[in-house]
Amino acid sequence: MPIKFKPSEKIYDRRTGTTTVVHHWMKGTPTAELLEALEKENVRPRLKHKFRRELWRRKNLALPKRKKN
Repeated sequence: MPIKFKPSEKIYDRRTGTTTVVHHWMKGTPTAELLEALEKENVRPRLKHKFRRELWRRKNLALPKRKKN
């Protein structure tokens, strides 16, 4: 199953009366947006791990260095 970046949205078109579902997959998210989400402080560690895995899959060399305690 593909990884979601954020929950799916239902968009209702009032003119035609149709509802379309927009999915936000990790593969379709721009790299800049992934890096921005990774740097936020209020993101759960589980999501940060998903962001790092996707950036690693893309072989992005701009991954921020991990802090050593």
